[in-house]
Amino acid sequence: MPLEDDFCDIVKKARTGQGLSVAEVARTTGLPAGDLMVLERGGRSPTQAEVQTISKALGLRADPLTHIALDGWLPAPTPKSVTGVETVFGDIGGYEVKGYVVHDSGEAVLIDTGYNAAMMLETLSKMGLRLTGVCLTHGHVDHAGGLDEILQHWHVPVYLGEADATLLSWRPPNKLFVSPEDGRTIAVGRLTVRCMTTPGHTPGGICYRVEGSGNPICFVGDTLFAGSIGRANPPSLYQIHLESVRQRVLKLPEPTVLFPGHGPATTISEEWAQNPFAGEA
Repeated sequence: MPLEDDFCDIVKKARTGQGLSVAEVARTTGLPAGDLMVLERGGRSPTQAEVQTISKALGLRADPLTHIALDGWLPAPTPKSVTGVETVFGDIGGYEVKGYVVHDSGEAVLIDTGYNAAMMLETLSKMGLRLTGVCLTHGHVDHAGGLDEILQHWHVPVYLGEADATLLSWRPPNKLFVSPEDGRTIAVGRLTVRCMTTPGHTPGGICYRVEGSGNPICFVGDTLFAGSIGRANPPSLYQIHLESVRQRVLKLPEPTVLFPGHGPATTISEEWAQNPFAGEA
């Protein structure tokens, strides 16, 4: 599976998150603004010198960005020891989305809807699972769309940061809406799902750690992608987003497998080594 973000996506996220115009970056780097615009549009591959110069100007780690832009870096496949996780793929205007069914001992929670409520429901039915909750990483429609259809079949709690409630296209009844505090736990069979607040991509973003499954795993939504991060919405959350990534997600144990809402799974150790946003340049 290809990366969610390539060089142009990463550079644009870093630039807009810091409120910089192309002209300002051009002045800082000494590169022509026209060349920067072409690079941000993906019109051509950057040179190694351009990657180094742009990374320094935007506070990105140059070596990881070089590996992504010029070396074709991809994370290693998900370890086979990860069990109890079913991936559901959805599509919104040709854009692939991933949701997950986490299950144990006949019980399950959904991590996002994958914009594919029908497949989520079919997966539960085929596997004979009883749904006990829906855990939303954030309120964007590609991650929460179809929530109403799911709740028509299963009257279960919906977990979402309160600050993201206004982002929902359809809000569940108040009696089912739960805004969890940081560290709240949700039992799924013998598993424990632990809520971890990670604002930045959205004001109320939450990641979900799963304990008791062998390999430690964490569902990160759009907080982090393999080799990148989601876009800060609004851009003023960019520094908060970086703090959530660096001080919360990347502080998890290094073997932890990270399941994002788009693109391939990755691990803490790979992101420390290969994510341009993982630390100071």
